[in-house]
Amino acid sequence: MPKLAVFGGSFNPIHRGHLLIAETALKQVNLDRVIWVPAYHPPHKQSDKLADFQHRFEMVKQAIAPYPAFSLSSVDQKRSGFSYAIDTLLDLQPCYPDSQWYWIGGLDAFASLPRWYHRQELAAQCSWLVAPRSGQSAVALGQQVAQQMAAQSIKIDWQILQMPLVEISSSLVRQYCRDRRPIQALVPKSVENYILAHDLYRF
Repeated sequence: MPKLAVFGGSFNPIHRGHLLIAETALKQVNLDRVIWVPAYHPPHKQSDKLADFQHRFEMVKQAIAPYPAFSLSSVDQKRSGFSYAIDTLLDLQPCYPDSQWYWIGGLDAFASLPRWYHRQELAAQCSWLVAPRSGQSAVALGQQVAQQMAAQSIKIDWQILQMPLVEISSSLVRQYCRDRRPIQALVPKSVENYILAHDLYRF
């Protein structure tokens, strides 16, 4: 049974930390594929700070091109409403039948899982691969989330990704762009070139 992971997010923009998370998940769980899904309309992001979907999609496409086990999906683009995880998973499943599913996410997103839309249905169909974050105990927070879900009669399967703490964030990349600081240490060269060519995140 193929082991597939969904890596959803706004990717505003994608950065080196995202790639490290996906690479770690690939190796740690022996995944067959990581499917990157840029969110068309993330429910918890301010739309006025989001680059256009096509820009974010293209940057992910270019960043993951060197990785044969990474693929890109535009499944969220067809939605007029918010991009919820359960809808993404249900849309992807018919494309990859008879697969074991995982969901890759950061610790902050995982902490909000007890409030996710249709979380019970989602929990029954995938396991979580959680990237740690500096200044927080990933295992302790994960256990807290599991307890909160259990209080809702929802059992979850989860594990922390064994990786270095990443101090890069999309908001940091955007801040560097606004400050006219170099970003080559934060994003792949292809993404740096794309941001500069399209004058993104400068204002």
